[in-house]
Formats: sequence, C-alpha cells, structure tokens
Amino acid sequence: MSSRLRWGIVGLLCAGMMISYFDRVKLSVALADRRSAQPLQQSLRLTDTDRGVLNSAFFWSYAALQIPAGWVVDRYGVKFPFAIGFVFWSLTSAATALAGSKRQLLGLRVLLGVGESITTPAGMRWIRFHCPENQRGLAVGLYMAAAKVGPGIGAPLAAWLIALYGWRMMFLMVGLGGLVWLAPWLKLAQDDDRQIEAALVRNTPGAGVPFLRVMASPVIWGTIAGTFCYQYFVYFCMTWMPAYFVERHNLSLESTGLYTMFSFAGMAAVATLAGWAADRLIARGGDPVRVRKAFTIAGFLVASTELIGAYSDSPSVSLFFAVFSLSGLGLTTANYWALTQTLIPGAAVGRIVGIQNCAANLPGIVAPLLTGWLIQTTGSYTAPMQVIWVFLLAGVASYLFLVRRKYAPGSALPAF
Repeated sequence: MSSRLRWGIVGLLCAGMMISYFDRVKLSVALADRRSAQPLQQSLRLTDTDRGVLNSAFFWSYAALQIPAGWVVDRYGVKFPFAIGFVFWSLTSAATALAGSKRQLLGLRVLLGVGESITTPAGMRWIRFHCPENQRGLAVGLYMAAAKVGPGIGAPLAAWLIALYGWRMMFLMVGLGGLVWLAPWLKLAQDDDRQIEAALVRNTPGAGVPFLRVMASPVIWGTIAGTFCYQYFVYFCMTWMPAYFVERHNLSLESTGLYTMFSFAGMAAVATLAGWAADRLIARGGDPVRVRKAFTIAGFLVASTELIGAYSDSPSVSLFFAVFSLSGLGLTTANYWALTQTLIPGAAVGRIVGIQNCAANLPGIVAPLLTGWLIQTTGSYTAPMQVIWVFLLAGVASYLFLVRRKYAPGSALPAF
C-alpha cells in the first residue's frame, strides 16, 4: 500500500469518527433548544428526567457491544463490517426525524449505539495492520483527535440547522448527508487485514496467542485501569466543566463555552502532536514501549495539575489549569492506544480494543453521578477535583507497574 493511500484511508477513518460523534451529540443540542417553532422537548413532552435518560441511552448499547464489535472485525475484517455499521447508524440517525414519542426516541438512541459500536474497534484494527510502528502514533492521534473535533463542529452546525429548519429536518439532513462518506470508503479501503494478520501469525512468534491467555496478562488489566482513569477526567470535563465554570467562578454561559472549547481543542492538538513526536523518536531508534509509556505517564502527570486550580482562589489561575490540565492529557491520548497495539498480539486487537473502549465509556456513567453526589454532599467542587487527582495518579501507577513489556502475552522481546 502506498503512503498516499494509507494516509488517505486514515483521513477517511477520521471523517467517519467525526460523523459518529456528530450523530451522537446532536440530540443534546436538540434537547437544549428553546427558540425554534417546535422544540423537541415540547414536541414530545419530555421532562428533565426524560432528557437525562435519553442522553445516557446511547451508552447502554454502545458500551455493552464493544467486545462483540471487536470480535466481529477480528472475524470478518474491517472494510464491510464498518460500512454496514455506518449505514445502520446513519439511517437510525435520520429516522429520529420520525420519532413521535419518547419511547421511540429512546429506542432509536439505543440502536444508534448498536451501529456506532463498530467504530473504534474497526478503526484501531485497520491502523494496527496498515500503519508501521513509527507512524502509528500519529495515525491514532489523528483518529482520537477526530473524536474531539466532531462535537466541536457538530454542536454549532446542529444548532444552526435547527434554527433554520427545525429538529426533525436537522436529524434527517445530517443522517442522510453522512452517507456520502460510504462511496470513498468502499472504493479505497481494501479488505486485506485478515490476510495481513494471517501472515503475522505465521511469521511472528507469539502473534497467535489465544485470547484467554491475552486476557490473563497484567498488561490488559493495567490498560483497562489506566483507560478508566484517563476517561474519568475527560467525562468530568464533558459533563460538569461548564457548571464548574459558572458555579465556582461565576463565568457567563458564553465564556464557559469558550473555555470548554479551548480545553478540548488543546487536547486534540496535543494528542496529534504527541503521537507524531513519539513516532519520530521511535523512527530514530527509540524503544517503542519506553517512548509511548513516557508520553502516557507524562500526560497523566500534567493532567494532575488540575488540583492546583481546584485549590486556588484566583479565577485566572483556576481557569488556566482547567485548560492546561485537559490539554496536557493529550500527551496520553494517542500513545496509550498505540502502546496497546504494540504489546498485544495482532490477532486479538479488535477484541482488545473493544475491551479497552468499553472501559473508556464506563466513566461516562460513573463520573457525572459521583461528581453530582459529591457536590451535593460537600457543597463544593473540591472533593470531585480530588477524586479526579486520585484517578490520574492511579493511571500513572497502572502504566508504571502493570503495563510492562515482560508481561506482554507471547512477547519474545526483552523485559522492560
């Protein structure tokens, strides 16, 4: 495969990731609408409790199906399962325009999670078998950055379409419009990852390690723990950071949106640059495990500076560390995903990515609930920020003591 084609398909994967995040975030925009002629909340007579359930429903099926989705791409390859999942979730998104009750809307959100469950296992498997080690960090960094860019672009676009055409037409236009992605994917992507995998199993010692043996490795459990700790901070920022800015620092809603955008934009930029920088160090002879672990741990440590802002009475200091800490976590983003692919046998990569992404979405349930309880119990944001700090240090410990080369299943490489 030529370099131009490889990076073209990486671009398609990133576009698919952005579309998936756009499709999952636009409901929250529609639920916040109050100014259009027929707002969604009024049309379907939704209570605040209904809104909370609808916003969480996507994750019920999405998280539960990560491991089965990984098995599907391991068994049948990436090209066609990804295409089928893409069509399914796009049509489901478009069908939301026809929802006439909250029960129908709830069912469609669950089905959206079913379709989108294929996204991360498929994309990571394709990168694992088509991008060499010294390019994998940049590819993963771009793929994960797309997950941050999607909501950043999608939310204002959805709001604009709702203002012009209403929520039903917005869902229909975006759902069907995303299908233009399908043609270049079917034309350019090759259905060859299973052949590459078979060659890897024949020629690489340890590449055919049984899945249960892989799951017994401390590397997997360290990765699961580290992923949960990483995403806990991210989901706190996605769900509670706006309220933190308003209630702790008396910012306007407009300013809150600006600082939130800066935080996630910074994270996306750092993730891409960190993946590229790690690749360059590896290309110059750096050990892949050492390099990627160093970036991963550094990201956790920079993110832990959020506690400085939590204890500061200065709004400017608190706001600086709110942006700085989440942006710094981007050092981890590409490299902890790429490190998993380095240490885990290729034949299991789809299922392992599914497990890792399941762990990445569980904090989406835990973080907002635990944060809300702590705020109600203590009356401040200090305790929730302390919990984040503890999780970030736990992430450091996971990668220091469990995610080690000597624990890699089937590895013939020297211990680290």
